[in-house]
Amino acid sequence: MALDDIYKEVILDHYKSPRNKRELPGATATCHRNNPLCGDEIQVAVTVDDGVVTAATFQGAGCSISQSSASMMTEAVTGTKVDEALGLASSFRGMMAGEVDPDEDAFGDLIALKGVVKYPIRIKCAVLAWDVLQDALQGDGAAEGTHAH
Repeated sequence: MALDDIYKEVILDHYKSPRNKRELPGATATCHRNNPLCGDEIQVAVTVDDGVVTAATFQGAGCSISQSSASMMTEAVTGTKVDEALGLASSFRGMMAGEVDPDEDAFGDLIALKGVVKYPIRIKCAVLAWDVLQDALQGDGAAEGTHAH
C-alpha cells in the first residue's frame, strides 16, 4: 500500500471514528470558531491542571480534513504541558505551510495530514482546530475559567 493511501486511511479512520468528540464537563477553557469559506465549525474544550492539558475534546461539523485534524489534535495534546501543546500547534502550522519537515516520532498520526499541503484551499481546514486550541489555551481566563469566542 502506497504511503498516500495509508495517510488517507488514517484520515478516514479519524473522520469515521473521531476520538474525543464530545462535551467536556468542567472544562478549563473552551473556544469556538468556524471557517465561513467551507462551513467547517470546531469547538475545542480543554482541561488544564498544573500546566498540563489533562483532557482535550472537540465538537463540530465539517469536512473530513477538519474533523480528522481535530480528532488527531485532541490525542496529540492530551497529557502534554501547555507550552508543548502550543509548540506542537506551531509546528503543525509550519508543516501545513510547507516550512517544517515533520518529525514522525513527534507528529504521530498528524503526519497523515502532510499531503493536504498539495491542496492549498484545504490547509485552513486542517489548521482550524489548532487555531481554536491555541485560542483556548492562550485566551484570557484560560487558566481560571471557561470562556468562549
